[in-house]
Amino acid sequence: MWVTADGHIRQELRADGRYDEARGSRASAYTGSYTVTGAHLDYVDDTGFTATGDVRDGVLHHEHLILYREVAGS
Repeated sequence: MWVTADGHIRQELRADGRYDEARGSRASAYTGSYTVTGAHLDYVDDTGFTATGDVRDGVLHHEHLILYREVAGS
């Protein structure tokens, strides 16, 4: 699970190549598929919208968002 510092946006990158993004109290605000090439991610939302991201120094830079890996149990 990846999450913004304020916890408002939570992005689950599943092992099956699907993602589920919650925003605030809105569960599954965005869903779709993603692929990984090295540290680069390409997203395709179920509506056809595309986005990209890169993991740098353990931080996910997803378009204008910065997400941190959530530690289990927090």
